[in-house]
Amino acid sequence: MNKLLIQKREEISETRVAKMVFPATTNHYDTLFGGIALQWMDEVAYIAATRFARKPMVTISTEQVDFKHPIPSGILVELVARVVHVGRTSLKVEVSIFLEQLDSDKRTKAVTGHFNFVAVDENKKPTPIFSEDTIN
Repeated sequence: MNKLLIQKREEISETRVAKMVFPATTNHYDTLFGGIALQWMDEVAYIAATRFARKPMVTISTEQVDFKHPIPSGILVELVARVVHVGRTSLKVEVSIFLEQLDSDKRTKAVTGHFNFVAVDENKKPTPIFSEDTIN
């Protein structure tokens, strides 16, 4: 596979999304529901995967998602997704959630996880991410 092409696609597909954590998304501990965090992560991972492949992509699995710090209500979070591995029909996206205090420059990584995607054709069957013309 053309390593320069892969590197360029990785660069242009990195995706960053900022969100505020409001009370409607928190649990009884006043922290972000884990399921909401996973939904946000899957969404930003999907965007990065699609930007990389420029083909329809579907989530096929998640790998170890580590919640290192609680995400309190009233904090700004930034989700950062980047493609970290590319196969013939699939790719892996790493997503991290960073916490940012609104009144300081302090950033803390709170969550990291990996999401696996496969490129699909019009029949929803796996299809190569790159054509033969692209990789040679």
